[in-house]
Amino acid sequence: MSKLADAIELVENGEPEKGLQYIKEIKAQCTDDEKYELAESYLKWGLVEEAKEIVQELLFLYPDEGDLLILMAEILIDMDEEEEAISFLEDISETDAVYVEALILQADLYQMQGLHEVSEQKLLIAKRKMPKESILDFALAELYSSQGEYKKSISYYESVLSEEEIVAGVNVNARLAESLSTMGEFEASLPYFQKAISKGEDINTLFNYGFTSLQAGYHITAIETFSRLKELDPEYLSLYLHLAKAYEQEEMIKESYETVSEGILIDNLNKELHFYAGKLAIKLGDSLSIEKHLREAIAIDPGYIEAIITINKFFINEQRYEDVVECLQEVMNYGEYDPQFEWDLAHAKNKLEEYSDALNHYRLAYTSFKETEDFLREYGYFLLEDGHRDDAISIFKDLLKIDPTNYEIEELILNLE
Repeated sequence: MSKLADAIELVENGEPEKGLQYIKEIKAQCTDDEKYELAESYLKWGLVEEAKEIVQELLFLYPDEGDLLILMAEILIDMDEEEEAISFLEDISETDAVYVEALILQADLYQMQGLHEVSEQKLLIAKRKMPKESILDFALAELYSSQGEYKKSISYYESVLSEEEIVAGVNVNARLAESLSTMGEFEASLPYFQKAISKGEDINTLFNYGFTSLQAGYHITAIETFSRLKELDPEYLSLYLHLAKAYEQEEMIKESYETVSEGILIDNLNKELHFYAGKLAIKLGDSLSIEKHLREAIAIDPGYIEAIITINKFFINEQRYEDVVECLQEVMNYGEYDPQFEWDLAHAKNKLEEYSDALNHYRLAYTSFKETEDFLREYGYFLLEDGHRDDAISIFKDLLKIDPTNYEIEELILNLE
């Protein structure tokens, strides 16, 4: 073993000070090849200035040596000097054995700078030089995928898979599955997800497999996959909502509610979990839980319109009209608004016999719901009962335009006229 090898071994085996001191003593005696090895070691240890100094010395002697230019570029990248790194890479001759490696490195740098077309150009040049090199197919697939060009990425991932399944530590089956899934090709992606997880249960791949299974209608597969993910990482919060949805699709409402409740224990400030728990509680007929979860969702986000509308629908069904008014006045004080609020307030005020307020809210709601049959029917009968006969006739005529076969309304109009 050489003196340099002895010194490197000291550094890498727990005696860095002793090893680095020994390197200082012997560096002048090193051959050029050993200096290159030392520069690589310095870079690996994070001693970039020391590495740069050695490579500069070697480049003075061998200015066109591709390996040295590549190493200098890597050092400069570590020093956040990307532009200078690119200039060294561009100095590498097309005839150099490392030319393709230099193109790949340039492509990475240009992609980091957001120059995706230039990055693509470098990779395509490299691909023409080495058409059967799967690392280039993989690099192109990754580039296109990062830009949302999944259709392009898929063909390159497929090309890689004809040669190998793991590239640079990345599971190519998982990448291809995710590209297909993102394009909505859920069925086509599932076999690739299965192959991917057979190589290792990466939690993100498991989540994507579960999500895609749910989208494709394979609810049992989704349940099994999300359940396995929960075993591996119970704090992977995103799984709980989707697992609950899979249970709900299988009419397993109790299990769905229990799943959401588990998620809430992990993140009590997750408004979507509270909202979904409230909706499930409606199916379970659990009034206390309905109100509790929906109120929690609104407390977390006073502008959560869907939750506000849902809790008011619950209050209306329970004939709790004062609560409808109180809830809507509170959220509207926060500056939140939805046309449904006007309809709900009109309905509640009518039931509370506050007819003048009810009429105002019905009029405001009319703009948004003038083509909604249920609203027109309710509004028309309110006007009729409140003594606004002509206005009621007009509203009932609007209703009849939407459904000319509504003979009950047609007869009512005839009687009123």
